[in-house]
Amino acid sequence: MDRTKEPDPAAIAGLFAAVVTPIHEDGRIDFGTFDRIVAFLVEAGVSGICIAGATGEYPHFETSDRKALIRRAAERLPDNRALLVGIGAPSMRHAIALGETAIDVGSRALLLPMPMFFRYEQQDLEAYCARLSGELRAPCLLYNLPDFTNGLAPSTVLNLLRGEEFIVGIKDSSGQPDNLAVFAAAREQRPWTLLVGDDRVLLTGLQAGWDGGISGVAGCCPELLVAIYRSFVEGRHAEAVRLQGALDELISQLARFPTPWGIRIGLAARGIDTGPLPLPVTRIRAQQIAAFCEWLPKWLRRTGLAEEHPDAAGRLTPR
Repeated sequence: MDRTKEPDPAAIAGLFAAVVTPIHEDGRIDFGTFDRIVAFLVEAGVSGICIAGATGEYPHFETSDRKALIRRAAERLPDNRALLVGIGAPSMRHAIALGETAIDVGSRALLLPMPMFFRYEQQDLEAYCARLSGELRAPCLLYNLPDFTNGLAPSTVLNLLRGEEFIVGIKDSSGQPDNLAVFAAAREQRPWTLLVGDDRVLLTGLQAGWDGGISGVAGCCPELLVAIYRSFVEGRHAEAVRLQGALDELISQLARFPTPWGIRIGLAARGIDTGPLPLPVTRIRAQQIAAFCEWLPKWLRRTGLAEEHPDAAGRLTPR
C-alpha cells in the first residue's frame, strides 16, 4: 500500500466478518483451521474479513504471531475481498509494528482500538490516535470498544474524524443507538466510513445511513449477516427486519458465554473446531455448550440458513 496516497474510505462498505483465532492444544495458532474459516466466510459472501479484533482475542497473542496471521490472511483472501486488521497492542511501538505489516500486505484499513487496562482521559486518547495514524500514514478506522478498552466520547470521535487526515471512519462497538444518529448526521458530505460493530443494532445502523458492519456473529453464521445487509441495500426491508429478529435470537443464546466463546463454540458445532477455550470449562459451562450445540442446528433449519440434511459427521452445513 502506498502510504503517500490519499485515503479512500468510500471503498470500505459492506458486511465484514470478524475472525476468531484458532489454536492448537499448546496455544500455537492453527493456521490450517484459520484457512478453513476464511474459506467458509468468503463462500458465504462477506465483503471481507477483520482479524485481530475482540473476536480474534488479540491480547492473547505475541506480536510475531500476529504478524504471521496478518500475512496468512492476506495470502488466503481473494483479491475482491477486503482485509481489515486490528492493531490493538499494549504499547504504541507494538501497534506501529503491526500496522506496518498490515500495510505492507495490502490491508484496506487498520482498526485502531483504544488502550486497554489503564484508564485515560479523552485528551490522551485523542493524542494517541493522532500520533499513531500520523506515524502509519494509512487509512485508520477508530475502534470504539468500551466494554474492553477505554471508550471514546462522541466529541472525541468527531474531533479525530474532522482533524486527522488518516483517520477515515469508525467501527462503533458501543451498542449506543444515539451514536448511530450523531455520527451519520455529522458526516454530511464527508467521505467517512461508518461501520456498526454491535450486531444488536446492525439494522438500526443501516437505516441511519451507516455503510455496513464488522460483525462478530458473522464469524460463525456469516450467511445471516450477509442476508441482512443484502436485504437492506436491495430494498427488501421487511425481510431485513425478519432476519434481524433471527439475529437477535441467536445473540441471546451467544450472550450466555464470555466473548468470544460463543462464536468459537458455534463454529465447532458447524464442523470447524477452533481449539481449546482460554479458561477451563466448568461443569455448568459444559452443559451450556451442549445445550447450545443442540439448539443451533434447529435454529439454522428454522431460519432457512442451512440445508436440511446433515453432513457425514452429523453437523448441519451452510448453504
